Amino acid sequence: MTSPSSQERLDHLLRDIVPKNAFYSRKFAGCDLGRFDQLPFTAKVDLVRDQLENPPYGSTLTFSRDHYSRLHQSSGTSTGRPLRWLDTPDSWNWLLGCWSEMFAHLGLTRSDVFFFPFSFGPFLGFWTAFEAAAKDGYLCLPGGGLSSTARLRFLLDHRATVICCTPTYALHLAELAAAEGLDLAGSAVRMLIVAGEPGGGIPATRKRIEEVWGARVYDHYGLTEVGPSAIEATDTPGSLIVLESQYVAEVIDPAGTSPVADGQPGELVLTNLGRHGSPLIRYRTGDVVKARRTPDGKLLLDGGILGRTDDMIHLRGNNVYPAAIEAVIRRFPAVVEFRITVDRTGPLTDLGIEIEPIVGHSTGDLREAVSRAIRDELLFRADVIVVSAGSLPRYEMKAKRVVVKQ
Repeated sequence: MTSPSSQERLDHLLRDIVPKNAFYSRKFAGCDLGRFDQLPFTAKVDLVRDQLENPPYGSTLTFSRDHYSRLHQSSGTSTGRPLRWLDTPDSWNWLLGCWSEMFAHLGLTRSDVFFFPFSFGPFLGFWTAFEAAAKDGYLCLPGGGLSSTARLRFLLDHRATVICCTPTYALHLAELAAAEGLDLAGSAVRMLIVAGEPGGGIPATRKRIEEVWGARVYDHYGLTEVGPSAIEATDTPGSLIVLESQYVAEVIDPAGTSPVADGQPGELVLTNLGRHGSPLIRYRTGDVVKARRTPDGKLLLDGGILGRTDDMIHLRGNNVYPAAIEAVIRRFPAVVEFRITVDRTGPLTDLGIEIEPIVGHSTGDLREAVSRAIRDELLFRADVIVVSAGSLPRYEMKAKRVVVKQ
């Protein structure tokens, strides 16, 4: 499962955190640390409960509070409550090293200029990417405190070549550029590193971004509580390479604990090997993937993140992830934005979809075409409604396109 070097690091990690880390000392009490595959899994609900019972940061800290220098927190989109996460300087440098390793897969050159078009908040997001890129000697342009239109002009003025953002924001910037008459496809931008949403792994979403920007999309995967874990490479389009030099990765049955076969969907489980200050051991990410080994030994996640176990919609005998609905809708260039409403207030779950068309498009034809595509490809009927231009929200970071009525 792990190379000798990774096995040595794993053994060292477990020896280092037990008994100093209260969370894992309790969790692993009575366990044989030499039997990694027998150690209990960690789930997000465990971390949320721990931080409620041991505020404000929980008991996952291996060292005393004065050893930590960085605080970040998750968006809280899956549980409603963000996780707060601390890092020591050593753990932070390890996170930067993960990004440096991922940069090697992207075909960067010394002349590349990074642009980060968002305000830097408490999420881990691209903080690590920014600092890693600067540490590695790339020119890095911060976009905090600017309007979206100002960011567009800023990236054009400074001839940025690499953009780091969510797929949603990449599309929103392209929408604004078209309204302002700015030529993104003719700009110096040659790649977009996207993260935070499954859009980077959805072919229709990728295609739209690449067409309007005239640049290649590279998907990235990471979690605030875990770290930067996987990246698409120049020779693995549509698939993510897991950084197995820095993580132990497992794929298990989402409804149980058994491993799944290569190429079968399962839940990604990660153990980070270098974040000793606030580690996660056998962490059930909740993200569904299809993993396979390449002939040269790389672990690939085909299609990126396929969905989340807690996002699955059960609809009259059908199970569907929001990403599958997006994959259908994004094939219609006339749809600028959309929102899904899951109504569970009645005896049966109902699903409605609001679509916002580009100005001047025939709304009736579009509604019927989207409805038919969802019915034919996903095998259920959805109530599709066309809304007026500009009525749906736009997002700078993670989009919240699924509304649930309980």
